[in-house]
Amino acid sequence: MTPQTALAASLLAFVYVALALRIIALRWKTRTGIGDGGHATLARAIRVHGNFSEYVPLGLILLFLLEQSGAQPGWVGPLCGALVLGRLLHAFGLSRSAGASAPRFVGMVLTFTALVVPAGLLLRGAAAG
Repeated sequence: MTPQTALAASLLAFVYVALALRIIALRWKTRTGIGDGGHATLARAIRVHGNFSEYVPLGLILLFLLEQSGAQPGWVGPLCGALVLGRLLHAFGLSRSAGASAPRFVGMVLTFTALVVPAGLLLRGAAAG
């Protein structure tokens, strides 16, 4: 069992579903079956969900591998938190505006941290042995 990664994955699954439900509601509202139908709000919601689904799987894989490699829990827990918080902030920021924003910026910094740090630690471990 990988409790920290499992917790992060569970929380992120709820966010994923919430973002998908938002798209469904907007599709009903705009009567748009596929694509964005030229509706900017729907297009942005689709992009928020897409961006989330592009970064989360790799992040969870790296964090799972790090946790399974026997890494110190002091690494895994904060990195899981960074991925969850980063994706929440980014989704919030992008949902409010297609332009640059503090939540989007901080969200991407946290997300990239949750990708690069475990990748580096795993690479170091693989090279050592």
